[in-house]
Amino acid sequence: MKEPKARNFGTGLSSNRSLQVAVVIPCYRVTAHILDVLSNIGPEVNRIFVVDDACPEGTGNWVEHRCPDSRVTVVRCPINLGVGGATMTGYRHALEGGADIIVKIDGDGQLDPRLLPSFIAPLIRGEADYTKGNRFFNPEDLAGMPPVRILGNTILAFVTKISSGYWDVFDPTNGYTAIHRTALEHLPLDKISKRYFFETDMLFRLNTLRAVVLDIPMKAVYGSEVSNLRIRRVLGDFLLGNIRNTVKRIFYNYYLRSMSVASIELPLALLLLTFGVFFGARAWLVSSHSGEQASAGTVMLASLPIIVGVQLFLAFIAYDISAIPTYPRQRLKGNIE
Repeated sequence: MKEPKARNFGTGLSSNRSLQVAVVIPCYRVTAHILDVLSNIGPEVNRIFVVDDACPEGTGNWVEHRCPDSRVTVVRCPINLGVGGATMTGYRHALEGGADIIVKIDGDGQLDPRLLPSFIAPLIRGEADYTKGNRFFNPEDLAGMPPVRILGNTILAFVTKISSGYWDVFDPTNGYTAIHRTALEHLPLDKISKRYFFETDMLFRLNTLRAVVLDIPMKAVYGSEVSNLRIRRVLGDFLLGNIRNTVKRIFYNYYLRSMSVASIELPLALLLLTFGVFFGARAWLVSSHSGEQASAGTVMLASLPIIVGVQLFLAFIAYDISAIPTYPRQRLKGNIE
């Protein structure tokens, strides 16, 4: 394997120093693919952290004995932390090593390391705090994706838009990401989900920081790799996690951090909808038991709150969509000229 020479990127920072780019690769049963992944990481990267998540195949030892790239550092987890926990471990080492931009890719070969410059470019230009891959941007790229995965990701994307507040991003479980240290330093790494929910949980945490997230179109490669994800096993965690994050985000953004017209629209909408539904159901039951038709006034008293409640709820959604963060957090610290 040819060892590339790392090069630095100009940052546009007022200090005129060069950005340090690091790559974090959580590894579990990927010895068949990890060396190919490492060999395709270009010279734009300064450090590579291979995180052996207590892999039964000994990925860490495999890399140490077969990869001559001096940029590679193997980090070993004493116990299996899950893909999220292993990633957070890699993040901590990258921050301690002075990295300004940390890219996370998987070791199974589905994510092409040669796309890395596209992920870090918006961070270098100060246009975003976090970039993530989107495999659904080009319809032609979906030909090799299993239909079940397309359907599942579509449902997850919609639920994640609600829980995270990033209505303009898609493919929430995509593992190809890059983050600027100004955002990463303020994330509660110990609180982020350590299993497969961590990509979605990251988006929720980033929204609480008002970080700018940008989708990067990409194409995934599906070959001989075997996914460790079991849908039935994690479905409950995804559902409960998204519900929890939705409640937290709305409370943080509309009642704890600040107040707006949307703070009034949502509870009023829920109150009217609840009243209309229960009053209408009760009136229908009374009418069905008595055999008498409900009066026009009763019908209006049930339907009008529902109509107004729906309108107020849609107004809240419209406001929430318009409130997507647009000013990168890294600019708030005066990093960009």
